[in-house]
Amino acid sequence: MKIATYNINGIKARLPRLLEWLQETRPAVACLQEIKTADEGFPAAEFAAIGYHAIWHGQKGFNGVAILADGVIPVEVRRGLEGDPDDVHSRYLEADVFGIRVVCIYLPNGNPQPGPKFDYKLRWMERLRVRMAEIAAEEVPAIVTGDFNVIPEDKDVWSPAAMAPDALMQPQSRDAYARLLADGWTDALNLHNPRGGVWTFWDYQAGAWQRDHGFRIDHALLSPELADRLVASGVDKEHRGRERASDHTPVWVELT
Repeated sequence: MKIATYNINGIKARLPRLLEWLQETRPAVACLQEIKTADEGFPAAEFAAIGYHAIWHGQKGFNGVAILADGVIPVEVRRGLEGDPDDVHSRYLEADVFGIRVVCIYLPNGNPQPGPKFDYKLRWMERLRVRMAEIAAEEVPAIVTGDFNVIPEDKDVWSPAAMAPDALMQPQSRDAYARLLADGWTDALNLHNPRGGVWTFWDYQAGAWQRDHGFRIDHALLSPELADRLVASGVDKEHRGRERASDHTPVWVELT
């Protein structure tokens, strides 16, 4: 079974590329971020036409997450991350699919830092940790995946010096991410690529794709119950180079 995550950066603008990827790679579950559409504008019929059922949590022009499943309807568990009643951003969606708890997240970017956006990022990460602890206590096979907007270590970026001022690399961001792993979650890509050098994002600016100036911010964290079933992980890098592609590339895990 393959579970994948893909920050599509606008589902309407990238729909041909997204459908192409789904049909070529056929993940059992696909988690999407930055769909950037209100709920009523989500192209569910397009996915149904190729055999995928979907649930989604949209927001007009910004954010937005969705979970697609091949041949089955995801059973929604939670929409939105609890802990801040004033947070109206569509960044969190949780469902049961194929006997697995699947959590799709789009974690706040946090730039510019320091400032209120960075403070919001750190608060969101702490709220996420609380929810992940609740899921862990259920002892269910679970995956928390999506765009975390955190570069975990220097080995996960083409140039640590170039990205040093960015919210994605601040010690507080990295520490918050490390605490998730310390709680018992497994970073699948890091497990299979301990030396780093695997990117999931290349900016549209400054020829980043052509120069391979990328970094790793899209992650798949597995509970102990699911980590035992992990056999492979990777990125579909080639899809980043296609016409009108997202600035992210899909990340996937393969499970027994």
